[in-house]
Amino acid sequence: MTVDTTTDVRGDLRDRPGALYDGTPIEGPYRGHYRETYVFALPDRPLRCKVHEPRSELFRFDRTCFLSEDSLLLELRGRVSRIPEIVVLDEHVLLQGFIEGRTLGGGLPGALSPRHAGQLAGLFGELVALDAGSIGARRHCDPAGHPADGDAGAFLDSLITFTEQQVHRRHLDRFGSLFHELGVGEGALDAMRSRARRLTGRPFSLLHGDLHRLNLIVDAADDLWTIDWELSMIGDPLYDLATHLHLMRYPAGQARRIARLWAATVEGVRPECAKGWRGDLEILLAYKRLQSVYTDVIRGAIALEQPGPALERLPVTAHRVREVLARARAPLGLASLPSLREVMGAYDRWLRGVTASAP
Repeated sequence: MTVDTTTDVRGDLRDRPGALYDGTPIEGPYRGHYRETYVFALPDRPLRCKVHEPRSELFRFDRTCFLSEDSLLLELRGRVSRIPEIVVLDEHVLLQGFIEGRTLGGGLPGALSPRHAGQLAGLFGELVALDAGSIGARRHCDPAGHPADGDAGAFLDSLITFTEQQVHRRHLDRFGSLFHELGVGEGALDAMRSRARRLTGRPFSLLHGDLHRLNLIVDAADDLWTIDWELSMIGDPLYDLATHLHLMRYPAGQARRIARLWAATVEGVRPECAKGWRGDLEILLAYKRLQSVYTDVIRGAIALEQPGPALERLPVTAHRVREVLARARAPLGLASLPSLREVMGAYDRWLRGVTASAP
């Protein structure tokens, strides 16, 4: 069996979930923010594999760097532990192994065992050892546009620019009134850019870019595996820690322990990559909180537009968005936080406006 993961074969799988493909049962779709995943077994091999189908109808809120996740994983084989295996069927077809186990998403918030914390630290150490010149996988962007290696401020500035241009400004016509009612403008991003200039320089390394609970898999041997390398990039290694802490929502004590573990590991591998981490971590966390506001305000609106009773989903959407606003209150510069009723009202008025303008 051959599966071309870059053509319409994935579309064929999507249209026939549960069907047989060359005699092989197909599982899925398993839905993520940006793509759907289908899982199947290869004939005469114990390993199950997966292919991804992009969900092109959705907005993209995160910058991507590498042209092929599978090619990147193939290059990382033997250099990063416990990542999906890549099966090379021929020079044009790569398949990604499916990691059997459970995600950390099923556990208690903040619960990370000492074993898993140690394995996570090992992952950080392996990533920071991969400097900017050691990754040959092809990238989307022109090398001339890359921030200079070690310029952490320019790296963060490039992420701020993406959020400003591709998430906020690009969708102002559609969501501008909603942002305005919630007190979210561009001023916060301008202030964030000023803070970025104060970052300490650190040599760049490979970043996973999306280390949250659903991308961390625990297998039957209680080992921690890392999946979904789609958002990997080359940049400031401290950004990976900030992203992880932001997405995991650890209790404060556990967050401090993970941060110290990261620092100790990085200092043992490439000490210069941990320079200034204590002061700079809060700046990067502030950006992650801001990024979540611009992203989640739009995601909440899109969710309300889906088929079904929008008014029943409104309280849940409003609660999530208000929580995001509360976490970002300081970097947003909000004098006061809108109440749950006010957030619901803003979304209700936006939704009525969308409905009224529909053909």
